[in-house]
Amino acid sequence: MKRLLNTLYVTSPDRYLSLDGENVVVYENQDEIGRIPLHNLEAIVTFGYTGASPALMGACAKRDIGLTFLTQNGRFLARVSGEMRGNIVLRKEQYRVAMDCGASIKIARNCILGKVYNAKWVLGRAARDYPMRLDAEKIKRKCGFLSESLKKIKICESSEELRGLEGEAASIYFSVFDDLILQQKDQFAFHGRSKRPPTDCVNAMLSFAYTLLTGMCAGALETVGLDPYAGFFHTDRPGRMSLALDMIEELRSVMADRFVLTLINKRIIDAKGFSQKENGAVIMDDDTRKLFLTQWQMKKQEMITHPFLQEKIEWGMVPYVQAMLLARFLRGDLDAYPPFLWK
Repeated sequence: MKRLLNTLYVTSPDRYLSLDGENVVVYENQDEIGRIPLHNLEAIVTFGYTGASPALMGACAKRDIGLTFLTQNGRFLARVSGEMRGNIVLRKEQYRVAMDCGASIKIARNCILGKVYNAKWVLGRAARDYPMRLDAEKIKRKCGFLSESLKKIKICESSEELRGLEGEAASIYFSVFDDLILQQKDQFAFHGRSKRPPTDCVNAMLSFAYTLLTGMCAGALETVGLDPYAGFFHTDRPGRMSLALDMIEELRSVMADRFVLTLINKRIIDAKGFSQKENGAVIMDDDTRKLFLTQWQMKKQEMITHPFLQEKIEWGMVPYVQAMLLARFLRGDLDAYPPFLWK
């Protein structure tokens, strides 16, 4: 089993990354402010436009350390990756399945089954944990709708129908997401999902968490030898990591959404750390982003029992395990791709 290592987050936009021997060195205004041994890292995520040296990019690619560039607002810019891992037979099978509507729908269907199942679990768990603070009957009705969606998804045979069912289920789930915010309601009201740009504090955190999760999934897929750009549910588009986006569907609610709810409900983050730009986009300031990333790292290190493998792993290893299971299915070692169904 792959070992979970550290992720280096460089949050200030004026910091430059370089290589010195076996260390990544962080500079600010040509002054060294820190260095970290490469062997301690599995990924580097940097915000802003100052960049990194070609030598560091090459070292990261050689050592399979994901190097991701994001804007200051957390939007994905680019990812540096090295030689494609795995064998050509696995990738050719991935491409074959992606081009076969009948074969790809089976994987896509399981990803969306995982998404809707986990969304229902999040709502049901909240209703059980806070029966006196939530409208339990309202949540129960929404869970009932999601149960019906699961039945339809299981027998769905077309990509268009699956996208419709996924969109309907997401709408049902997010229609009561605001109910799950139990603290700081005035500052963190949620009126629906807004993506480009996020127009409130909750959507800003959700989008940021989804970006981090997508990067984790892309790295995991590359590690097991799959192409993160060739997906089965999301359509192909230049520059779009379709398979990574497929994978995060089943992990959004249990890894990202619950994490954001925890930050709000435990008052770890408050609304003072957000500001609104002229175009309506709401963004986090540097201190809030650092706090968010610190908590995200802690979340990744929490131990869970994987529902399919029945082995204890860190939350941060879940994308890797799912990528490994997908590769095993494509090789013919499994009868179907087992989505992450949280219990």
